[in-house]
Amino acid sequence: MSTALATSWRADSRRTAGVLVLSGLSSLTAVLLAFWLRRIVDAAVAGDERAALAAAAGTGLTAGLGMLARTSVTAMMFPLKEHTGAYFDGRLIGLVSAIATVEHHERPDYLDRIAVLRDEAHMIAHAGVNTAGVLAVSIQMAVTGILLASVDARLLALPLFAIPSFWAGSRAERLRQQALDDTADATRQARHLFELATSPAPGKELRVFGLGPELLARHRATRRVVDAQLDAAARRGVAYTAIGWLAFTAGYAGAVGIAASEAVAGRATVGDVVLALVLVAQVNAQVGEAVHVVATLARIVRVAGRYQWLIRYSAASRPERTSPAPVPERLTDGVALDGVAFRYPGTDADVLAGVDLHIPAGTTVAVIGDNGAGKSTLVKLLCRLHEPTGGFISVDGIDVRRLDIDEWRARTSAAFQDFVRLELAAGRTVGVGDLPRIDDDAAVATALERAASSGVVAELPHGLGTQLGSSFDGGVELSGGQWQKLALARAMMRPSPLLLVLDEPTAALDAETEHALFARYAAAARAAAARTGAITVLVSHRFSTVRMADLIVVLDGGRVAEAGSHDDLVARGGLYAQLHELQARSYR
Repeated sequence: MSTALATSWRADSRRTAGVLVLSGLSSLTAVLLAFWLRRIVDAAVAGDERAALAAAAGTGLTAGLGMLARTSVTAMMFPLKEHTGAYFDGRLIGLVSAIATVEHHERPDYLDRIAVLRDEAHMIAHAGVNTAGVLAVSIQMAVTGILLASVDARLLALPLFAIPSFWAGSRAERLRQQALDDTADATRQARHLFELATSPAPGKELRVFGLGPELLARHRATRRVVDAQLDAAARRGVAYTAIGWLAFTAGYAGAVGIAASEAVAGRATVGDVVLALVLVAQVNAQVGEAVHVVATLARIVRVAGRYQWLIRYSAASRPERTSPAPVPERLTDGVALDGVAFRYPGTDADVLAGVDLHIPAGTTVAVIGDNGAGKSTLVKLLCRLHEPTGGFISVDGIDVRRLDIDEWRARTSAAFQDFVRLELAAGRTVGVGDLPRIDDDAAVATALERAASSGVVAELPHGLGTQLGSSFDGGVELSGGQWQKLALARAMMRPSPLLLVLDEPTAALDAETEHALFARYAAAARAAAARTGAITVLVSHRFSTVRMADLIVVLDGGRVAEAGSHDDLVARGGLYAQLHELQARSYR
């Protein structure tokens, strides 16, 4: 709970403090009204006009303070929740984006935890308000106990009858949270089906193949499984809650009986009886509020627990280096892979195994192979999006794990086949490839020119200032090829990367355009290599492009089957020569 309250305090300390103080004041005035009511009744029975007027004045002042406090709390609650929610969203974005690798995207158990955290994150926004509720109920029950004891000490037992209700509420919330955990995977599937059915990108295929009814049926079936488990947990929770309230009802009836018997026996004044009856009724409301507050508190604590897990996981993904090795200003030897193996989390087969490869500084290397050969996995390892599960990668003889990962990434650039469609202004869509120069139009223009993508921006109504994407009013939607050209330009923003990875970045372009683009880029890459020893890694299925590389690496079954220049590999008559001949034959 301290984590959640600290989040609320950091988001808006002034309103958090205000809600805490004024909620306590509001709860106190609610109980004090019963005290003043006793004074009024006793004064009236005794015929003491002065005492009655004084008590009436106290009642008015207390009621006014209570109204002012409640109104102020209500006015502060909404902005406090909004500010806390926005702050917590920012923290989640920061923590997830700070995770060094993409392992969490490929582990279902981690995805489930993050999905539940994302769905329940709004509860953290209630932390300040809920803490105020805990404080208010605590003050009310404490003062109520003191006033009840002033009538009859036996009435102090009434709050004890609330314990079963608290336990029942806590038990019901644990059941609900367990059901959420158990259904996290199915809930994620249902959300995916919903997004698939309602997002623009899949719309064409869904309609051509008539998949709408099938997606609807699968979504309903998945939700039925989820809802059945959640409903079962809810029913058990209601049963526990009912038992708790039955116990409190027995105590409530006993308290009313005690107050009545004391009045009949003449051991209590009329004011005492009125006070006791009002307070007993208030205890009923207080217990109901307390059960709700405790249940909400349990949810907040569970969310805070998942949040703490994310903090630990994010930090663990970036182990501290006492003396990290500096990233070279230029490569002299290159990148070497020694016995590199990789296995995705939760699987029992290596995607890469025993990979030994030396990529000399200044080399343009092409990686080819059938689907599933390990090409994309290899480039992920080079970018340190994953760490090898066996062997190691070195840069100029330095184990890459000794390098500061942020410094290495700062000298790396990449364009992937599954590129991101950043719906920003066109200039910024490209400029994010080098954040310090995101608004440098000259640098963006240079990157567009290097990627042969200037024509895309030239056709836009407002050039670099054009808002992209149909999600925004007036936004311009691009074709798949245009989006891909901008993604390639984004990869060209960094002026002197040591490693440039192009993982089928032109899959949406025709073969002729791709060939012209890479012929142009290969020359520029060699010029850059002469300055910094930069390495360019290209993954492509098109041999007209691949043959321009200095070094061609053929992967087969997660291993390096062949490596050499185009002419050398063709002359060997191995796997590369067979694939080359097969593709060449299809163009004849």
